[in-house]
Amino acid sequence: MKDDAHTTAQIMDYLQSIHAEMVALLKSLVSLESPSRDPISQKAILQFLDNSLKGLHFHTELMPGKLTGGFLYARPHQRDKTKPLQLMVGHCDTVWQKDTLKQMPIVEEGGKITGPGIYDMKAGLTQLIFALKTIEAIGLTPPLCPVILINSDEEIGSRESRYAIERLARISERAFIMEPPLGLEGKLKTARKGLGRFEITVIGKAAHAGLDPGKGVNAIVELSHQVQRLYAMNDLDKGITVNVGTIQGGISPNVVAPESKAVVDVRVKTLEDGIEIKDKILGLEPTMSDVEIKIEGDIGRPPMEPTRRNQTLWKLARSKALLLGLNLEEAMAGGGSDGNTTSMYTATLDGLGTTGDGAHASHEYIFADQLIERTALLTLLLLSESVEKTN
Repeated sequence: MKDDAHTTAQIMDYLQSIHAEMVALLKSLVSLESPSRDPISQKAILQFLDNSLKGLHFHTELMPGKLTGGFLYARPHQRDKTKPLQLMVGHCDTVWQKDTLKQMPIVEEGGKITGPGIYDMKAGLTQLIFALKTIEAIGLTPPLCPVILINSDEEIGSRESRYAIERLARISERAFIMEPPLGLEGKLKTARKGLGRFEITVIGKAAHAGLDPGKGVNAIVELSHQVQRLYAMNDLDKGITVNVGTIQGGISPNVVAPESKAVVDVRVKTLEDGIEIKDKILGLEPTMSDVEIKIEGDIGRPPMEPTRRNQTLWKLARSKALLLGLNLEEAMAGGGSDGNTTSMYTATLDGLGTTGDGAHASHEYIFADQLIERTALLTLLLLSESVEKTN
């Protein structure tokens, strides 16, 4: 962009003129309830998004999933193959079940708009569409070719869509993740913890607790020892958390428990810490005789670390935000997203959605006016020249 101030004014004027249209589309997306484990509902919202992108002269492909609604891929019909790619990633699934709208209706008042999934992250999807619409309306051409992936399984780990995200990230120069920003200050997410999930099963031996207790081996007792070992792996100074979230076991109070299970959540800041904790968990050995331990799991989402290329992209966003009068801040998020995946392969900036609050909570909302500001920021980023793609 040769004249950033002039272009910024054009972008803001246009977005302000179509604010009502933006809000209407956002409400339509929220009305299309799309729980992560409801493929039929997901297909409806993916088709809606497919139609919206086709209207912006994008070639689209709806890829079906085996357990989910699949994902939507889009690229411009007229693509200059000499241009590098810039990837936008969003998800249309939510943590909310069907008919949540009855208890959490879409309400616009006091500068806020409420509704299930509006903050996480249907506002981000709205921004994606209107950033592209703005670029077309003011007659500008992005120096990098925008490509889009919208999945329907992010809230449950992106297991079916991850391979596509990885493939696109490998060939893209940068990735913009449309997750909501952090906190009421709207901080962009320049780092995220990695996430792991492990299931530990202890197999003992059943016996009558009153008649023959000595013939049994209590799997619950063994698991209690393993829980203490797991708890000792926590290192809050390094940002390592190992949480035994659920436990089950036994078959009756008068039977020595023949089996017990625990599900463990792991969060780490660095890939090295993830590898170390994974090895420790998978290497757990029984403390009692005649007991078998089975351990399954992995670090499913590696950490999004503040690499040099990620920080370069963050600095670009901060400079563009100043054109809008925004003094952006950066932060680390404890949860994971598809940004954890893209960051392994390309410069990544997360949290580009609309400021609000209540992700996964009953008071979920966005600030209506910030839908414009954050869409303008995304538009400026899409129009920005190439950034250095080095670690």
